[in-house]
Amino acid sequence: MNLDALYQEIILDHYKSPHGQGLQPDFTGEAFHVNTSCGDEVTVRVMVADGTIKEMTHDGVGCSISRASASVLHDLTDKQESNKFYELLDEFVELMHSQGKTEPNEDVLGDAAAFAGVSKYPARVKCALLPWMAMKDAMEGNTDE
Repeated sequence: MNLDALYQEIILDHYKSPHGQGLQPDFTGEAFHVNTSCGDEVTVRVMVADGTIKEMTHDGVGCSISRASASVLHDLTDKQESNKFYELLDEFVELMHSQGKTEPNEDVLGDAAAFAGVSKYPARVKCALLPWMAMKDAMEGNTDE
């Protein structure tokens, strides 16, 4: 199996069985984002306490890329220190703007490396970034810190 096929399989797995889907009732930060170019929507809620992301949940409608991206983001940030999210965000944004010319750092990005191929398609980059930008806003609106 080649790397592109493996990456596609990871995205489809997260799309079909999303992790962190469904909004928790208790949260310290929330954001709703819409991709105006395609209509994808996502709401992200975070519960942050003592500098740790205790829980990140999401809900929305959209394409397989945006929904899978939210699922991967959940896995990468669950029970992690808050500042780790910003490191992940920087790495993911850089990958998404690479136009397919950068090899993903799988040690840092984990399953998010699967979106490397998406970076070749500017219209789809917004789909992949949608939940990440919503989480950034939810973290900035966080009432815990």
